[in-house]
Amino acid sequence: MEVASEPTRVQSLAQAGLSQVPPQYIQPPQNRPNHPSSSSNVPSISLFGLDPTRRDSVRASIAEACRDWGAFHVTDHGVPATLVRDIKRVGLTFFNDCPVPEKLRYACDPSSAASEGYGSRMLEKDDTVLDWRDYFDHHTLPLTRRNPTRWPDFPPDYRRVVTEYSDRIALLARELLGLISESLGLKTQRLEEAVGGFYQNITISYYPPCPQPELTLGLQAHSDFGAITLLVQDEVGGLEVLKDNDWVPVKPLGGDAVVVLLADQTEIMTNGQYKSSQHRAITNSNRPRLSVATFHDPAKTVKVSPASELISQSTPPLYREVVYGDYVSSWYTKGPEGKRNIDALLSPPFSFPNFALTLHSCDSRELDTFLLHTFTS
Repeated sequence: MEVASEPTRVQSLAQAGLSQVPPQYIQPPQNRPNHPSSSSNVPSISLFGLDPTRRDSVRASIAEACRDWGAFHVTDHGVPATLVRDIKRVGLTFFNDCPVPEKLRYACDPSSAASEGYGSRMLEKDDTVLDWRDYFDHHTLPLTRRNPTRWPDFPPDYRRVVTEYSDRIALLARELLGLISESLGLKTQRLEEAVGGFYQNITISYYPPCPQPELTLGLQAHSDFGAITLLVQDEVGGLEVLKDNDWVPVKPLGGDAVVVLLADQTEIMTNGQYKSSQHRAITNSNRPRLSVATFHDPAKTVKVSPASELISQSTPPLYREVVYGDYVSSWYTKGPEGKRNIDALLSPPFSFPNFALTLHSCDSRELDTFLLHTFTS
């Protein structure tokens, strides 16, 4: 959401040659990326061209990645590497080469949260520390929301590429939700049916060079509020995910590699067996960075709750049912601040102090021990 009639674009600040970051972009000390990051990397899983003879092994790998990380790379998934390159190319061309007056023709509506178009600020809170990024958000699914005339035609193939990418990446999202369902012992379509028809947004984010990257974030720490996010990034890197209280860089793999980020509604539907990924983007002083995140969400009217098949007397629901539109409104008005929005849905006895911290910081074996102690003491 843009909050001023003449918004300041981060790219313009970077091009002005500032030596210091404006104060509204300076993160509080506890949020700054000024500590060593982990040297490990998120899992990488080949889908083997969706070969049915490999499905069991793929499903097992996805189960482990979802349980331990909430984030992983997939390759050999059916979306052509050429199309992955093209979506990054058209995005970078728009931000680097399109004249500013032409960009501003597609500016976001300043009176509407999460509106489609070119912007720099999404949250409604006036006191929010700003992210060091610009973006273009596209409403792509369902087809009734898709209107390519609202998107740039610079470069000339921009609209065609975004349209094709939208369709292909949605197929991959459905395939992944099916594998995730099966990995939990559910029928293939279970999670997709719970989500309903995808509401898909594609957000191309541009992170200009920053004169003081140690003070800023390209995107503050958060988990996505929908079902599943599929992201591609350029070779610069900067995406980090939180694992065991350490920030782990997601190293770019190139080719057709896509980063899968589980989002909050999947954590709810899986009753916490799989956790949504808390992630952030850091900046650097030398090179601009580009990423393309595709969000797959329920409709605002959908009620989301833990799958009944995963609930029993010994495994009660961790989360209360929520209307997805209410969840989204809370995310935009209160701000993400890590995973506080999903933590607010924890059901008794899981809402007592420090339980949310325990749930999201321990590994699967530690969580099993904690839950056993909770229900037997």
